[in-house]
Amino acid sequence: MLSDLRLGDHVRLKKPHPCGGNEWQVVRLGADIGLECLTCGRRMLLTRRELARRLKAILPRAEAKEAE
Repeated sequence: MLSDLRLGDHVRLKKPHPCGGNEWQVVRLGADIGLECLTCGRRMLLTRRELARRLKAILPRAEAKEAE
């Protein structure tokens, strides 16, 4: 599932961020995955294993463009 991930993709995590948002944009790919909250702009790094555990869905391109 993580092999389908590309820069700029929007993902939904299982638990919401303290700001209330649960949708994130992928801003870095590598050993760690960089995510930016679409609600407040906060950034965080997660290991691939941690992201795989927390990931609920990779949003389709059409849905991601509607969210913007």
